[in-house]
Amino acid sequence: MEVLQRTANRGSISTASYDIDNSLKLESDNSEYLKAEGRPAGNQQVWTWSCWLKRTEVNNGVVAQYMFSAGSDGKLGLYFRDDSSSTGGDTIFIYVDEGNSLKWIGELRVSFRDTSAWYHIVFAVDSTDGTAADRTKIYVNGVQQTITFNATLNQNSNTRIGDSGGKLSIGAKMDGSYEFNGYMAEVVLVDGSQLTPTSFGEFDDNSGIWKPKDVSSLSLGNAGFYMNFDDSSNLGKVQTGTNQGNFDLNNITAADQATDTPTNNFANLEVGRNPAATFITFNEGNTKLTYAGSTTGYDSDGSGISNFRVNTSGKWYMEFSFAGDGDRAVVGVVSDQGANHAADIDYTRYILYRANDGHVIYNTNGTDVNVSAAGPTYDSPDIIGIALDCDNERVSFSKNGSWIDGSGAGASNSSPTYFVDWTGHDFLTNSTGNGNCVFVCTNYVNSGTPVIESNFGGYTTNAISSAASDANGYGTFEYAPPSGYYALCTKNLAEYG
Repeated sequence: MEVLQRTANRGSISTASYDIDNSLKLESDNSEYLKAEGRPAGNQQVWTWSCWLKRTEVNNGVVAQYMFSAGSDGKLGLYFRDDSSSTGGDTIFIYVDEGNSLKWIGELRVSFRDTSAWYHIVFAVDSTDGTAADRTKIYVNGVQQTITFNATLNQNSNTRIGDSGGKLSIGAKMDGSYEFNGYMAEVVLVDGSQLTPTSFGEFDDNSGIWKPKDVSSLSLGNAGFYMNFDDSSNLGKVQTGTNQGNFDLNNITAADQATDTPTNNFANLEVGRNPAATFITFNEGNTKLTYAGSTTGYDSDGSGISNFRVNTSGKWYMEFSFAGDGDRAVVGVVSDQGANHAADIDYTRYILYRANDGHVIYNTNGTDVNVSAAGPTYDSPDIIGIALDCDNERVSFSKNGSWIDGSGAGASNSSPTYFVDWTGHDFLTNSTGNGNCVFVCTNYVNSGTPVIESNFGGYTTNAISSAASDANGYGTFEYAPPSGYYALCTKNLAEYG
């Protein structure tokens, strides 16, 4: 586990030699996955599967989430499992089909629950190997993992990944069940070779973090393929490979293309202090939050926070839109009093913009303070922008692209006019100095079912018409970020954070 934490691609790294531009967002609620049938026969004994993925919905009661499966019944598969059979929950299970005979190979007894990280998974098979334990190998972030074996492949056995039926699915079992929740990038199948991770990635010289490298010229064999999801009009497109067509889309549209990738990791939402709260639902790549509880107040019971923190430098921009009972929502920033962990969020130190009365309030000592006359209220389909200026310790809010001036006149400014200067309020420069996180609260009014759709620039389920980016060209927003403000992603954090 320590190695995974050290090498997980969640931080700020430089990948000037190779950048991944796009990923595919997959959501089980929408039954989204890719499927191909009638592919040519390949080498059923020797092959390698590689993909980058970022999980979203974990520990959510779903028994299995498949990365891929093969064969008419999907008996060959690699998936995350979360039930009593999983040691610790959200571990990787391996099943291989030996000539229509299901065999549970074993488990990686490590929990994969970090929703801020990109993981690189390599599954390499060679049933001809004379050493039974070497016939199936799994690597995570460049490091070979220990498989707790239940069984091993019989020597020279045929698996189903290259059989004449040619059936293969990505992001679900072959029948469409047990769908994956999260983002996938750089999906590769190499036919006829059992490769190591160095064919697909390398350790960064400065940080030691595992990062991708260009695989477009990799020899893929007769039935191999490479997908990079760069064509939003056909997200099942096979970028390179021989003798196979594209994948069919199951409920996938152009809107499922994301810019959240292993080489530029964007913030999304994570649950607050109470991850077991059944009345909070996160979906759509952890960008959409639905609250169906009845508690009121600004606390963890009905809130979501960004999974990236910002400290005392940089200027950051993000957007929020609303569905359901949007007028019951509250958005803003909140202080992080602990060691960069959701359990240490201090819900008595915040700056918030309330939907129902248009007031901006702050709180540093247990008492709400109004810092403006009533501004504009908001509801669906309004878009609220937040400009978080850590350099000057200020927060500004916009409604549908116009910045609120705080005088009671409503949204009227073309550039941010700050509502709150928190110098001296013990907010950003708090007792532990751990900074702040973007905050979403949905439980201010105890009725209805408020829904918030967040957009940190990497993906949003809300329709975007203008596709504006920051000055570095990162992120996709409805309204252009103000001059000097940037999307909350690792490339920008490395430069300004």
